[in-house]
Amino acid sequence: MMSEAGLAPDAERAVGNALEKAAYWLALFGGVILAAMALVTVASVIGRAFIFAGLSPIRGDYELVQMGCAIAVFSFLPWCQIKRGHVTVDIFVSGMSKRLQLFWELLGNIALATAAILIAWRLWLGTADKFSYGEETYELGLSVGWGYGLSMIGAILFAVAATYTVWRSVNELMRGEKPADMAA
Repeated sequence: MMSEAGLAPDAERAVGNALEKAAYWLALFGGVILAAMALVTVASVIGRAFIFAGLSPIRGDYELVQMGCAIAVFSFLPWCQIKRGHVTVDIFVSGMSKRLQLFWELLGNIALATAAILIAWRLWLGTADKFSYGEETYELGLSVGWGYGLSMIGAILFAVAATYTVWRSVNELMRGEKPADMAA
C-alpha cells in the first residue's frame, strides 16, 4: 500500500478524476469528429469516382477535413496525457533506480506542460487574430476562427492536464512509486 506522502494527495486524486472525466468526453467528441471527417472523405472520393454518373465531390471537403482533423487532434491530447499515453524512450532510464526513473518522468512532464501551455497561449492569440480579421476558408467561406476556437478547447484542457501530471509526478516522486495500476 502506498503512503500518503505528497502535496495534497487527496486533492490531487480528486482533480485527476475530474480531469480524466473531462478528457474522456473530449476524446469521444474528437472521435466523432474524426469519424465524420472520414465519412466526408469517403463520400467525396466516391463522388469524384462517379462524376460520369452525375455524382460530384463534396464541395469544400478539404476545408472541412482540415478543420475537423485539427479539432480532433487537440481533443485527443488531454486524454493521452492523463493516461500516460505519449511515446517515451525508456531504454535510457530502464536501468536506473525507481526514484531516478520517477525524476526523469517528472522532468518530461515539466517539459510537456511547458510546451502545452505555450501551444494553448499561441492558439489563443491565433484564434483572436482569425476572428478579428474575419479570415474565411476559400471555398465554403467558413470562419477559420471557429476551427481555431474549437481546437483551443482541447489545447487548454491539454495544458491543464499536463500541469496536473507535473503535480502527480511530484507526488509519485515523493512517495517513491506510481500507483499500483500504473506501475511498469
